[in-house]
Amino acid sequence: MQLKTDLYIDGAWVKGDAYIPVIDPSTGAVIAEVATASDAQCDAAVEAAHRAFPAWAKTAPRVRAEILRKAFELMIAESDQIAKIISMENGKVFSDAKGEVAYAAEFFRWFSEEAVRTPGDFRMAPNGDKRILVTHQPIGVSLLITPWNFPAGMATRKIGPALAAGCTVILKPATETPLTALYIIDILERAGVPKGVVNYVLPQKTGAMISKMLHDPRVRNLSFTGSTEVGRILLREASDNVVRTSMELGGNAPFLVLDDANIDEAVKGAMLAKMRNGGAACTAANRIYVARKVSEEFITKFSAAMGALKLAPGLEEGAQLGASVSLKERNKIAELVDASVADGAKVNLGGAVPAGEGAFYPATVLTVEKNNPILQQEIFGPVAPVVIFDTDEEAIAMANDTVYGLIAYVYSGELGRAVRTAEALEAGMIAINRGLVSDPAAPFGGVKQSGLGREGGFAGIHEFLETKYIGVEI
Repeated sequence: MQLKTDLYIDGAWVKGDAYIPVIDPSTGAVIAEVATASDAQCDAAVEAAHRAFPAWAKTAPRVRAEILRKAFELMIAESDQIAKIISMENGKVFSDAKGEVAYAAEFFRWFSEEAVRTPGDFRMAPNGDKRILVTHQPIGVSLLITPWNFPAGMATRKIGPALAAGCTVILKPATETPLTALYIIDILERAGVPKGVVNYVLPQKTGAMISKMLHDPRVRNLSFTGSTEVGRILLREASDNVVRTSMELGGNAPFLVLDDANIDEAVKGAMLAKMRNGGAACTAANRIYVARKVSEEFITKFSAAMGALKLAPGLEEGAQLGASVSLKERNKIAELVDASVADGAKVNLGGAVPAGEGAFYPATVLTVEKNNPILQQEIFGPVAPVVIFDTDEEAIAMANDTVYGLIAYVYSGELGRAVRTAEALEAGMIAINRGLVSDPAAPFGGVKQSGLGREGGFAGIHEFLETKYIGVEI
């Protein structure tokens, strides 16, 4: 497999001033060494995107659409290769990686279709003195910052709408998972993206260089996926130049099992909602609230399902739960569990770092009280704290007791009851009797401190467009 390891600036692969290792968290082995960008190279990426923007913005939507469609086709054709890279540098199992590639590729297909369907408006003003013409234009150079947990999906979810809208971009991936981003850049080059439209950098001094780019008047838009803590910093940095921002930040998703739920189905849904990507997802069910009447049955069956997962390196045959992205991340998970147990949590399954090499942590089920500190943390791992409740109102109050509001899950045997519960939950997305709702055709995003704006769906492209009103004399 030929890995790209250099920077991509102005349509060319460029050697970095330095190179850093990419580690396989399952073994600790070095997979490759990738280039890091100097300040001058980051400036060159901004200049290239700025220079390419006028022509790309004027490119016919159909042309932009066909390039994205070609990128989709290449991703699907090469899905095994991309999934292998994801699994190697991220640690997730191959089946999860394959699912991510399919999800990621769909953003290129969806936004290839949206590129030619951006709506406008033309109507007479109420007082009859003019026509109101409303159109949408690309905002300009966009800085895209993506995390390590879905290195393909988070890149295409930003690149797809940006290119469809007519924006040029600079992609800055996570240092843990740059190889997947580089593969996607290579695909876009082969799909026919003109020089300067897509640029890739991995700054040597990340914080300082991102700050510099956000204070560059040529950069007009920031799309960030990552922690709420970093999001707050970026919002402050973006405020000086009033850079437009869209942010998909942290989550602390509640999963509610009401007393009339089908428990077997709820367990299946909880396994999807909790263990997709080994729990390293902002949509992961982080707090599981179960009605007392069904709690014993749910905990028994859920613990059995979690305990049946095969913990192994991601590319090993039959692996169902892989490594965390790094030992540092694995140790954070272990510390959260240890603190929870010290505060009274009951360990139903797992709860200890396994022997041997690699950043592994086992599937873990805890029963905790509603004030246990683990409930206030985004675990980002295969740990499921379960809280028992007595009334729906109590469950809703506990579910909403967080600064986050990305997604929530509800299981109930009565649709009306489930919908009423969903309406009372403070989240941007609600899954009813489902463990997975993410879809490129649906708006993805949260409320409160889980973010600003929406990605995917009809709304996704508008994060990269400015609305322009023209009053026409009649």
